[in-house]
Amino acid sequence: MKILAIEKQVTGITADQFQPHLDAEAKRIWDLYQVGTLREFYFRQDQTTAVLVLEYASVEEAQHVLDTLPLVQKGLIAFDVIPLRPYSGFARLFATGPTQRESKENND
Repeated sequence: MKILAIEKQVTGITADQFQPHLDAEAKRIWDLYQVGTLREFYFRQDQTTAVLVLEYASVEEAQHVLDTLPLVQKGLIAFDVIPLRPYSGFARLFATGPTQRESKENND
């Protein structure tokens, strides 16, 4: 299952509190990327918060792994964890048969 994890800021935390843990955080992120369960990772354009794309069997499993991140363990960050499913809108659009244009072309 593809899972989106969006970092949410913890109130009352200063930037200085992150510094001692950044190397360990980077190492853990790299480890998860190497085993293939962390597929993509970004910072938001409008603020410095992380957005992760994960691949796990369940939201619970993803949350458990996110809880192993040093910044999460230290209470410096948390994540909103959102399960994703494939977009099904095209099936609704195209399930009714050919479009009017296709029907006209077939009749010509």
